[in-house]
Amino acid sequence: MRLRAWQLAIERGGRRLFSGLSFEVGQGSALIVTGPNGAGKSSLLRALSGFLPVQAGGFALEGGDPERTLGEEAHYLGHADALKGALTANENLAFWAGALGGEPSREASGAALARVGLAHVIDFPARALSAGQKRRVALARLLVAERPLWLLDEPTAALDAAAQAAFAAIMRVHLDSGGLIVAATHAPLGLEGASELKLGAAA
Repeated sequence: MRLRAWQLAIERGGRRLFSGLSFEVGQGSALIVTGPNGAGKSSLLRALSGFLPVQAGGFALEGGDPERTLGEEAHYLGHADALKGALTANENLAFWAGALGGEPSREASGAALARVGLAHVIDFPARALSAGQKRRVALARLLVAERPLWLLDEPTAALDAAAQAAFAAIMRVHLDSGGLIVAATHAPLGLEGASELKLGAAA
């Protein structure tokens, strides 16, 4: 499986962020997207997810399910944690599991929360969690439904050092199992051997 993008051009608000952008990410590999604010890192991930149109070029997940779009093969994790405050951590994850094609069960939610170090908050409403805990519950969404491509926008925002290290281990397991990761970040993610794509400042 391979993610390939060719000659991409993306605009936002009538302004071109970049053009002629091409890259490849092979199975078991990660691509770290860096650059200043406004360079188009988030827009690139949103375009790959299918949430933003491209003005030129294209992309494909070669070797993926031909009946699915790239967005349907991917987990997209944006800046927002996308949690309902009145729902418990378990209920939030069960919702996302059902929406993303996973198993919406308490057991699946509990296993995912355990991997991010939050098994004890399974019945806590999201509004009662700290910013770092909310982010870890959001990251647990990656684990309740299996998808080969992870598109991550500043995934370690609000995480302390221990949580960052734990998530780095989760990402390495995903890569070791043949998954792919494209992550936009200002901070190191602890993925040795990852390729880097540098975007310039917006014009």
